[in-house]
Amino acid sequence: MKKKKSNTKQKTSTKEPKKPRADKTQKPHYVNAKEFEEEIKAYYKTGDMSIKLGESLTKIANGLSYAPNFINYTYKDDMIGDAVVKMFSALKSKKFRLNSGFSPFSYFTTIAFHAFINRIKKEKKHNDAINDYKEKVYTDIMHEDPEGKKVYIRPTHDDEGGDHDMFQNLNG
Repeated sequence: MKKKKSNTKQKTSTKEPKKPRADKTQKPHYVNAKEFEEEIKAYYKTGDMSIKLGESLTKIANGLSYAPNFINYTYKDDMIGDAVVKMFSALKSKKFRLNSGFSPFSYFTTIAFHAFINRIKKEKKHNDAINDYKEKVYTDIMHEDPEGKKVYIRPTHDDEGGDHDMFQNLNG
């Protein structure tokens, strides 16, 4: 048996050191939970909403809109608007209990999340209604026979995928 030569040279790492993460407070949608809670306390005492509190609600909604499950919707602005309205109405009704021990950030993020889901459901229902209408109109147009030519016959579930003619000649 031959012995393998051992490589006595140690490999040197050519990787660059990792860059430090950006400070969270520098992110555009960052909301400081303690400051947010203090703003809510001040609002509950005075009834006057500060600009900072309004910006915090908007930042929560905008930040959530960049979550992977919401980022690609075309009606994202509607989702954000619905979320801000729902969060403001919850704030106005004083639904968040300050002494509950829960984070106001998570409470209002949950409200925004549910507002997003509700908007998606509304848009889906609206889209389904439009598609049903389009299908009905398309079918009606296809069944018309202005010149006595072939008319489209929709295949039934009983039809198998064979080579049958889906057009019927009305002239014989």
